[in-house]
Amino acid sequence: MISAGDFRNGLTFDMDGNVMQVIEFQHVKPGKGAAFVRTKLRNVITGAVTETTFNPTAKFPEAYIERKDMEYLYHDEHLYYFMDSETYEQEVIDEKFLPDGFQFVKENMIVKVLSYQGNVFGVEPPNFVELKVTATDPGFKGNTATNATKPATLETGAQIKVPLFIDEGEMIRVDTRTGEYMERA
Repeated sequence: MISAGDFRNGLTFDMDGNVMQVIEFQHVKPGKGAAFVRTKLRNVITGAVTETTFNPTAKFPEAYIERKDMEYLYHDEHLYYFMDSETYEQEVIDEKFLPDGFQFVKENMIVKVLSYQGNVFGVEPPNFVELKVTATDPGFKGNTATNATKPATLETGAQIKVPLFIDEGEMIRVDTRTGEYMERA
């Protein structure tokens, strides 16, 4: 059991049959009245975000989320196939469980598959990936006093903004959480 006074970012717990993850929390001690904990929670199964306040002594059972490293194999229409590298078992996941950052994952990359009590509810891509730029306008010299960018298409088909000096065929590092160019690889 975990009390609301012990909440930390990323903690998962069971509340009324739903698995909730703490996104933000704040311990509030007003001048009058009792202290309370103001939280922003995300339902890990549905993705819904709610704001709730708790008495710091409220207790909840902790929910264990299993994170398993699996290799992304391929996709067929709306289904994506992953393989456990140790047991060679395959897992099929519907595209609705994939985050936006999954557009930067290419075949044979290792990702974390998230499950609760055997039910898969999400996939975590690596935080940073190195991808090849397959199409972009040629760069040009000149007014670079500002952070000028241009669109680029990556080998996975994803489109991002890159600096003017990046050319086709270059390898770049992308942050999958924000979808932003980080640096040359």
